[in-house]
Amino acid sequence: MEKTFSSKGKQILFFGTLSILAIYFLFQGLFHAKGFLIPLTTALIFALLMMPLARKMEKSFINRTASSLLNTFIILLVSVGFMALVSMQVKTVVDDWPQITETMKPKIENLKGFLLEHTPLDQEDLKQSGEGSSVPFMGKNSNAGQKAASFVNQAISFFGDYLLTFIYIFFILNYRHRFKDFLLLLFPDSKRKEVKKVIEDSAKVTQKYLVGKLILIGLLAVLYSIGLGVSGVNNFILVSLISAILSIIPYIGNMIGMGLAIVFGYLTSGDPTVLIGIIITFTIAQFVESYILQPYVVGDQVDLHPLFVILAVIIGGMIWGIMGMILAIPILAIFNVVFSHIPPLKPFAFLFSKEDDD
Repeated sequence: MEKTFSSKGKQILFFGTLSILAIYFLFQGLFHAKGFLIPLTTALIFALLMMPLARKMEKSFINRTASSLLNTFIILLVSVGFMALVSMQVKTVVDDWPQITETMKPKIENLKGFLLEHTPLDQEDLKQSGEGSSVPFMGKNSNAGQKAASFVNQAISFFGDYLLTFIYIFFILNYRHRFKDFLLLLFPDSKRKEVKKVIEDSAKVTQKYLVGKLILIGLLAVLYSIGLGVSGVNNFILVSLISAILSIIPYIGNMIGMGLAIVFGYLTSGDPTVLIGIIITFTIAQFVESYILQPYVVGDQVDLHPLFVILAVIIGGMIWGIMGMILAIPILAIFNVVFSHIPPLKPFAFLFSKEDDD
């Protein structure tokens, strides 16, 4: 009996260790392959989003190649428009920076006084902290040439991945039937009907989630515009649009949007009533999004437990950064659909879903 328990214990320890190592190397591989996987995964998600429109176009007036090209161009225009909005906001921040600096000087001095009085920090600590937070290209010891070269390399890499994503979108849309047939051919005839259903359900859950999110973004943009406009935030329409779009990153996107509103509202004017208005606006919008818009607009199309949504977003951010946060929920939803159709993995589908715990 003791030998049996000892043998089982060794097996559990062996397979447990093996599983931990496998997960570790999986995440390491995903991290190091992000330059290849992020554009490809992003293209796959966008292709699934545009697939219903592509099908309607192909049934009505154009062939598959033209439809794929047109849908890819639509996604390109939308992304360029979003980047234009962001660049306008960045330019506004640069233009308003002297005013923001002057407005914040007395508040920073008050904060330093509070820290010196109520914390163990001294003048030397605050001085070192201030020296360590220089603006890029403006620090005393910064190497402007190296930083400029690094920025250029990052920009080239970004635009390379950006253009590559649209190439992937076109080919995925244009050759989607070939990819589907390839997946079906990997399985015996008796399993192909089930595999086909898994593929269709995975596509549907992604499409419904993304369409629901787009509607949600539009409604949030209206709510933010009303609240921030009344609060007196500069460029409140642009801030509202960007804040609403950032909500596609669960939980974290709303905080980033609120930070933008504070920069363009409170830091520019220094008026405490503007800050109160911003806080009230985002509090109300968050309540409306969580309890009204999210259930009825996005609905239960993505049946995922909030705990695993948060974990997926955190892990996605650790592996792939911001894009990992954005892609985390659609990817987890697809995995959940696959798990629900494979008997040995159904316990994971139950674990990830938000069914009642009673």
